[in-house]
Amino acid sequence: MIRMKAKFLILLSLPALAACASTSVPQNTSLPAAPASPLQSVAGLDIVMGKTADQLIRIFGQPQLNISEPPAQKLQFASGACILDAYLYPSQGDSTGRVTHIDARRSDGAAVDRVSCVNALRLR
Repeated sequence: MIRMKAKFLILLSLPALAACASTSVPQNTSLPAAPASPLQSVAGLDIVMGKTADQLIRIFGQPQLNISEPPAQKLQFASGACILDAYLYPSQGDSTGRVTHIDARRSDGAAVDRVSCVNALRLR
């Protein structure tokens, strides 16, 4: 009978002991470095590649869209000639988002040369 009470007390105390155990998994909060874009070396795109949001606004004016989905940010600039989407990500060791990729298209969705679009937006 004493053995049964001891087993019962042990089983009864297990949930209380389990509540004391830590189940949290340490999470790495650092962001992976954004890979180097092949667009970095395209002549004429150095105007935008690697730039911050503030620098883009100084070049093109206020964006049509400013979408923030941490850690990323998308800025969209448009003119009658084209639409330019600039994607900004922070780099390792720097929390400031910088342009790592751009897309250019016409308003109907057809592809446009990125350099031509950048130049058209600068001239508006």
